Amino acid sequence: MPTTTASDYSERDATIAINTYTTVLRRPRVPHELFATYWRDVHGPLCSRIPGLGWYVQRHLDRERDAHLWPVVEGIGPFPDYELDGGVEIGFISAADQAAFEEACPILFADEQNMFAATVAYALPHGSTTLVDRVAEASPNGDDGLDRIELHLGASHGNASKFGERIAGLARALAAEAPVLKVRLHLPDPYDNAKPAPPAPDVDHAVPDERRLIAVLELAFRSPLVRRTFYASDAFKAATVGLADHVAYASAFAVSGVYTYVRDGELTLAGLRGSRPAQLIERIGAVNQAGADVRHLIRTGKPSAR
Repeated sequence: MPTTTASDYSERDATIAINTYTTVLRRPRVPHELFATYWRDVHGPLCSRIPGLGWYVQRHLDRERDAHLWPVVEGIGPFPDYELDGGVEIGFISAADQAAFEEACPILFADEQNMFAATVAYALPHGSTTLVDRVAEASPNGDDGLDRIELHLGASHGNASKFGERIAGLARALAAEAPVLKVRLHLPDPYDNAKPAPPAPDVDHAVPDERRLIAVLELAFRSPLVRRTFYASDAFKAATVGLADHVAYASAFAVSGVYTYVRDGELTLAGLRGSRPAQLIERIGAVNQAGADVRHLIRTGKPSAR
């Protein structure tokens, strides 16, 4: 079980001023394990080396988890025909950093067609908000034992401001409750199919009308039992009163692993070596593999001067 405390670490995310949240669907004839391995250990290290990145996190989603991830709220149904294999957050400390990334990223987008059938990058020009985070580990690389879900909510109308206000209120109410260990809120700009993002060749970037204006909540609990007990509470019922006035769709996805490649503008060990090699290095305790001389060699192709 990961280390969780009464401390709130949400402020550590505040340096990311601009970000995107991208939904990911794998190619239909790529087996899931092959897809996940390629995404983690080939595509991930490539992306992490693009200049300008302040934050890069993959969240892999499990299609096989049960249907009790989010309770039925009266007047709200699931998104139709909505399957995902992951969500990606790419963040920047400044607009200049984002511009540097966008200038260099065609080499990254050319790789998407190898594994993705569809990717949709929702823009968050004012960043996302972590309302609470009681998980001590800042840069997870795998399944940390927590019950993590991603909740996607679709607006029942076209008023982005009113929709955002209601979802922000829901996020604050959830964050105030002790069973909820983490709440991170993504309230992106409405998606424009006329400006597909990211511009990766041979990958679908279009969304249906019901996914044009969405919100995403990252939630974490100690266990599914804690989560479902909380859903039955008066506090949860109060938090969701009137939600259908602004929300028409809600679909939840189980997170099978969180993989952090760049944090605070620095490569993690997963970003430097790949997610699985980083796990091996940690399990073996190969401290030499995490040393400055090895990092220099891998980054530059040259041994460090002695």
